Amino acid sequence: MLNIALFGPPGAGKGTQSEFLIKKYKLFYISTGDLLRKEIKEETDLGLAAKSIIEEGGLVSDEIIVQIIEKTIKNNPDANGFLFDGFPRTYVQAFILEGLMIKLNTSLNRLISIDVPEEVSVKRLMERGKTSGRSDDTEAVIRNRLKEYHDKTLPVLKYYKEKKIYSSVDGTKSIEEVTQAIEKIIKEELSKNLLNIVLFGYPGSGRGVQGMKLAEKYDLEYVATGHMLDEEIRKKTKIGKQIKSFYENGQLVPDEIVVQLIENKIANKEHSKGFVFKGFPRTLVQSYIFDGIMKKHGLSITKIFELKVPTLELLKRLEDRRKSDNAKPFDSSTKKIISRLEQHEKTTIPVIKRYKQLSSVTKIDGTLSVDEVFEKLCHEIETGYKNLR
Repeated sequence: MLNIALFGPPGAGKGTQSEFLIKKYKLFYISTGDLLRKEIKEETDLGLAAKSIIEEGGLVSDEIIVQIIEKTIKNNPDANGFLFDGFPRTYVQAFILEGLMIKLNTSLNRLISIDVPEEVSVKRLMERGKTSGRSDDTEAVIRNRLKEYHDKTLPVLKYYKEKKIYSSVDGTKSIEEVTQAIEKIIKEELSKNLLNIVLFGYPGSGRGVQGMKLAEKYDLEYVATGHMLDEEIRKKTKIGKQIKSFYENGQLVPDEIVVQLIENKIANKEHSKGFVFKGFPRTLVQSYIFDGIMKKHGLSITKIFELKVPTLELLKRLEDRRKSDNAKPFDSSTKKIISRLEQHEKTTIPVIKRYKQLSSVTKIDGTLSVDEVFEKLCHEIETGYKNLR
């Protein structure tokens, strides 16, 4: 879910940018003024209470406002998120929105402020007044509105700056440039919500099966280096011919080729909900490369799993696989199987240790049935990320 608060002084162009955000990201528009008028028109209990206050010349209380907003959010469960315009307007309302988001098991992803100098706002609104016929577009009224906006808004902006979810864009630029700047912020925010899983485990631990099942369940891209390399060979691409040559000469495929394929996979899936990585990173050097790739594309690792299976069980599974149609190149003999397990011990275990130091690595008992392992993986993912959509 994507929840955005759009700020900007009168004349900043919030209306234009709001239309873009609503259409592009399928957000539900929440304007406290519009919601109040709707409640009053429909003569709801909240609307009648607000109408009575307004008729007496008073300001509608935060208590009524927050109830209307909560009602609106609950009545639109299928929305991809909400765009807040005109709320929170005060420092107290910022805390109110925070509490409301917690209650609804979500959060405000980002506050975006369209910054425009006062003189630019005045000029724009004065120009608008010449054609709109609005009586409030006089210089005195405009400057008073701007003063009120800045007096109330500065504490709100400070609140979100401290929460580190504040972004600003230069509103003096063209509409297209402002839109592009906002879109860049939104893309970076959406990338944080992607589900990116890394699966570790010895050959025979079941990473491939579980990786494909997770990809199918959560609509993720399955990134398996072995599969990608084989696919390039099958398609007889230029890279595929290079890979085949390395295989035939008993050499490892250079990281340069593997990285290129992984980057292509990520870059070509702009609307992906995330990735499952299997078979990469396999070495310490690759772990540094992987971190660099993720950072370059604005991604972060959501969950790291290690499937634990005793050595004797691994040998049994790989011997069984050697006799099946699913045999891998290194399954051709027991000697090669043992060599592959030793290679994993030497090169990949240090990678797992590194990630354990940087973040948590969740161990899963890989001796259980395929369905039981999958159930445990899903439970771990969904326990930590309840807002998966």
